[in-house]
Amino acid sequence: PVTDGSRELHSLCAQLEFLLQFDLKEKRSFFGQRKDYWDFLCQGLACRREEHEGVRFVTSLDKLKTPVGRGRAFLRYCLVHRQLAESLQLCLLDPESLREWYYARSPFLSPQRRAEILGSLYELDGVTFHLAL
Repeated sequence: PVTDGSRELHSLCAQLEFLLQFDLKEKRSFFGQRKDYWDFLCQGLACRREEHEGVRFVTSLDKLKTPVGRGRAFLRYCLVHRQLAESLQLCLLDPESLREWYYARSPFLSPQRRAEILGSLYELDGVTFHLAL
């Protein structure tokens, strides 16, 4: 199993975060706080089904104060529960929402790149992650 001490885990999480932040449009909340990929994921998942267990778990963690911190915790939760590819796929289903959140260079706006990314993420479902949440 992959644990918190794994160098590969840190590289994977950094790459996932880079991908989710790449060409992300700058948006602000009502109170002026900068939005991040966490907000994109929450919005995408809220449109698809009941509240996502990962979103509910992360929002229950009082220590997490920033969208980046919540996003990182969500990625870890999804890796442990083998839900990363499915969760991201749900967020990527609506092209209008994607254009609202991302500029044209984002790989999420290319159907071919999006399929390649999701294919790779679905392969991670075969990996066991034992991470501190």
